[in-house]
Amino acid sequence: MADFLNNSVKFVPGVGEARAKLLEKELGIITIGDLLRHYPFRYIDRTRIYRIAEVNESMDSSLVQIRARVTGVGYAGTGRKQRFSAFVSDASGSAELTWFAGIKWIEKSVEVGREYLIFGRPSFYRGELQLAHPEMELVEKALSRKAHSGMQGIYPSTEKIGSTLGTKGFFNIIANAWNVTEKHITESIPDSLRAHYGLMSLREAIFNVHFPQSAEKLQQAQQRLKFDEFLGVQLSIQAQRTDRLTRRNGFLFPKVGDLFNTFFNERLPFALTGAQKRVIKEIRQDTVSGYQMNRLLQGDVGSGKTMVALMSMLLAVDNGFQACMMAPTEILARQHFATISRQTEGMNLRVAILTGSSKAAERRHALEGIASGEVNILIGTHALIEDKVQFANLGYVVIDEQHRFGVEQRARLWTKNQQPPHILVMTATPIPRTLAMTLYGDLDVSVIDELPPGRQPIRTYHYTDSARLKLWGFLREQIAAGRQVYVVYPLIQESETMDYKDLEDGFQSIVQDFPQPDYRVTVCHGKMKPQDKEESMRQFKEHEADILVATSVIEVGVDVPNATVMVIESAERFGLSQLHQLRGRVGRGGGQSYCILMSGEKLSREARKRLQAMCQTTDGFRLAELDMQLRGAGDINGTQQSGMAFDLKIANPTLDADLLQRAREAAIAILSRDPQLEHPENRGLRTLRARHAGGRKFDFSMIS
Repeated sequence: MADFLNNSVKFVPGVGEARAKLLEKELGIITIGDLLRHYPFRYIDRTRIYRIAEVNESMDSSLVQIRARVTGVGYAGTGRKQRFSAFVSDASGSAELTWFAGIKWIEKSVEVGREYLIFGRPSFYRGELQLAHPEMELVEKALSRKAHSGMQGIYPSTEKIGSTLGTKGFFNIIANAWNVTEKHITESIPDSLRAHYGLMSLREAIFNVHFPQSAEKLQQAQQRLKFDEFLGVQLSIQAQRTDRLTRRNGFLFPKVGDLFNTFFNERLPFALTGAQKRVIKEIRQDTVSGYQMNRLLQGDVGSGKTMVALMSMLLAVDNGFQACMMAPTEILARQHFATISRQTEGMNLRVAILTGSSKAAERRHALEGIASGEVNILIGTHALIEDKVQFANLGYVVIDEQHRFGVEQRARLWTKNQQPPHILVMTATPIPRTLAMTLYGDLDVSVIDELPPGRQPIRTYHYTDSARLKLWGFLREQIAAGRQVYVVYPLIQESETMDYKDLEDGFQSIVQDFPQPDYRVTVCHGKMKPQDKEESMRQFKEHEADILVATSVIEVGVDVPNATVMVIESAERFGLSQLHQLRGRVGRGGGQSYCILMSGEKLSREARKRLQAMCQTTDGFRLAELDMQLRGAGDINGTQQSGMAFDLKIANPTLDADLLQRAREAAIAILSRDPQLEHPENRGLRTLRARHAGGRKFDFSMIS
């Protein structure tokens, strides 16, 4: 099966060279196997035909099928704005079909007086039914064709794919792919395993997921294909974990030395929470075990992860090793450098910084110091992975906000030493337990689930634009009390296709409503020069500005305890995790803080749920679970955005948690009997594991 499915998708009837290139560019579909693993996300019952009078405005987000006769055609507009219309009717009423592109081809294929099956998304104008760019097929042709199934799959697509193939065209090439592949499909898991979990055969599952023979068969097909995905992921993860834990090549940090003890006894700015103490103990146990540590540290914004990172780096230095800390932005790296330098001042410790914009002297100091071993801790951005950066004895690596780095970027850090250093990856984006099991199954997970004493919960409110005057009054009250305000926008410049507030217009409006000299307003966004951005941040940190107008560039890296209000414009545009991160920029001092979510009056159901959830809880883990349910795992920690190593096409770690647990148990049992999957019955499992290992260039189990 695998060899045949690795053939180019261009060999599927109806695809060819041009469409193959389009499928690869738009959907990443290269092989026939890729095409068959491109599963529908919902289904339409094509046996159901509506009368025109039955279609109503409540169905405007659905796809419907009507049977009607063309009574006339017409044109409107000229040039690029020209449109072609066909007027149709049945015994119950009439409708208008409209096309804005491909008019020359459409007008030749539509015949007045002929009856068609028409399939599309309905809309209404002045009470009249309209369908834009519907699919049409002569009734006699449709009735003469034998369909695989009465349910037609609707597939994830793009605008270009939709305009080239359409819903029906894509469905047809899936059917063609099945026809040429059916006899080549062989089992991927042993019969005994399939019987134990009550799973249908792979061939039957692929057929029924694309062409369901019944609702029950579809559910069984989905279960089988989800299990295969989870099992492939878990076989890969568990094999990596077993391999790492058999090497016993981890650096030993046997002593708790002067640096750690001096800091703990004399320099701690506040008492450690119980959670921080627990995590430091877990790291301590890892670093005396003889195994290379690979630990994920989760903790909400402001929970004290950086303090844990510093104290664990001091352990490394006490034992004769260097440590480094990589942050995703220059702002965050320099903040860490300033904080750690201040807290360790006067101790026998050298700390340096290296970023992409480091000046010559700063760069030389860092490079020479780490190469000679004189620099104990190096803090920086992705500049740390440059080839010129050579450590004398790197033993400990901390990666902050790890989801901001690509997998290969992270992996290059541990190649800085012949023997891999201990790895601590940190995130303030809470990861649901089930997702962590999928993405980070080879990492040991620590959680800081306490906030430092004295922190008050942030109060969160959702307002629409009609309440803006009320909001401005509240901001003036806060500023009069000596507090500071963030105002965050999703865009820098106005977009023609998205009706959202943009930063440039917003900044001008705020400057007018909060005029000098009574108010001081500054701005910060990703398109500014680094030095200008740094100056704006400095002004806000040192209270030379009352209001910072920014994009989500300030999601991480800004710590201003005096800032008590976070206003997020067009909040419906942000995901829950990002909203929670932004909210975490306030509430860092002792005063009561507020997060104001601004939106338009009209909101989608999903957006309204997100904003309601933000107002109801400050628990990042609860929000992460909801975010994953609403948006899917790929959007939270997808491969391109954040280095997710595994590609799940149909399975969802949150919605299918029980199935994931069964697949994990199965993988552990299989590998305990056959670690290399050498038994003949496990040949299909080797292919499954290889697919979900992703052909990775590095051993990402070290840093996943």
